[in-house]
Amino acid sequence: MCDGVHIDPATGKHTLLGVFSNIKGREFPVVHRYMVWFMTLTDVSAGKHRVKISMGLEPTAMSELIVREFESQSPLHRINLINELGNLTFPQPGEYSILIEVDEEPILATSISVSS
Repeated sequence: MCDGVHIDPATGKHTLLGVFSNIKGREFPVVHRYMVWFMTLTDVSAGKHRVKISMGLEPTAMSELIVREFESQSPLHRINLINELGNLTFPQPGEYSILIEVDEEPILATSISVSS
């Protein structure tokens, strides 16, 4: 998670701006106006695929934040996905679970701490 991603037009290199792993708020609900979830995927078979990112206070009750398709040229291909989120609301402080899936298979389970 970061504030933005710059792609150098000459080299194609990605620079992540303002990387963070927690959010602080004075009052709840907290609305985070804009963030980017950048990920690099490897070892993905050739063809079309679907990534889904979900989040919630309870791992059993999560909301879909992002669902998008992408294409892989081969398992050796590195796929950079830039996922923009606007006005993400955190109703209360807590440890929010995050689940990232590719083709309905979990590839990462992590969390973000939201505190006052």
